[in-house]
Amino acid sequence: MLLSQLQNYTSNTTSFFITREEPTDYSDQNMEQDNNRRTKLLKRIPLERLMDLKVDYAFKQLFGNEKNKEITVVFLNAILQRTGRDRIKDISFQNVESGGEYADDKQSRLDLLVVTNADEWINVEIQFTNQYDMVKRSIYYWSGVYRQPLQKSMSYKELRPVIAINILNFNLFQETKKFHTTYHLYEDEENFRLTNVMEFHFIEMEKLIKDWKEDRLDPWNNVLARWLLMLGMVDHRNRKIYHDIYKELEEISMKDKSLKDAFQNWEELSMTQEQYLAYESRLKRVMDEEAAKREAELRAQEAEKEGKEKGMKEGMKEGMKQGMKQGMKEGEKEAKEEIARKLLTNGMNVEFVIEVTGLTKERVLEIQSEL
Repeated sequence: MLLSQLQNYTSNTTSFFITREEPTDYSDQNMEQDNNRRTKLLKRIPLERLMDLKVDYAFKQLFGNEKNKEITVVFLNAILQRTGRDRIKDISFQNVESGGEYADDKQSRLDLLVVTNADEWINVEIQFTNQYDMVKRSIYYWSGVYRQPLQKSMSYKELRPVIAINILNFNLFQETKKFHTTYHLYEDEENFRLTNVMEFHFIEMEKLIKDWKEDRLDPWNNVLARWLLMLGMVDHRNRKIYHDIYKELEEISMKDKSLKDAFQNWEELSMTQEQYLAYESRLKRVMDEEAAKREAELRAQEAEKEGKEKGMKEGMKEGMKQGMKQGMKEGEKEAKEEIARKLLTNGMNVEFVIEVTGLTKERVLEIQSEL
């Protein structure tokens, strides 16, 4: 039952991107028609063959490439313009591809880390799926970048400001409808800023697309809106393409050289076979992890139901309260161990299995040795 539920979840999930016209479902039968849609901007491939820039690998290959430095500067300035910082004139790239959370997951995070001409560090993280505890994760990664340059005999004055930019493919804050929110440290009563070395940006793509559908965005006069709409235009997670966004950005690009360059470099990147295979591999891994977590949630729900039923039977003998508690505990344990076996069989690493199931490392290693 769980597998069928999971299949329904992964194949029938409703698109969370709502547009002013129905997005195209790019099944194979539509590909021939879409080949004829290449116009002024894309010359060699249809929209459907563009990488989804919300996948961290694709984002970093486009915006983390030295040859594309000029468009990265424009993109970052569009995000930072509201915080009153000086405009960025130049950046240099730092390699953080081995910034994985676990020793055997070196590619788990493919962040973009740049240093500006004002000696500020900017860390951009793309979250394709909801990993939960996003605020704490961002603060944790920010702290690592902030303290990284500090060596022995260095002064704290030498620490550089660090700006964290989080681009999220899901909604995070229920308190606001704004798709772009920024955060600093302020005094509680008089509301003056404590320091300028800490700055957080959260961009929620679902809210952006909702604003687009409801005609609350003007990409002609809002530089950030046009760049973020470019990120939202291709949605490989839900097999959707937003042609109305493309048409408007195509017109804007005739007057915006940076945007036009970004599209051309995006097309070139998506046409490179080696890069596209690496992108597909990364996309598959992210989707597999999301499916595994969803399966864990479904199994936990089933275990809770079975535990309650078992608890009720036990309660007839030893008392309802104690029986339900014991039954739920045993049912959840059995379900978690079964999830662990499936994840390990599918090649997931031990740390990931621990995170998903909540089992101890010793128990996960025991299960692994039994396989």
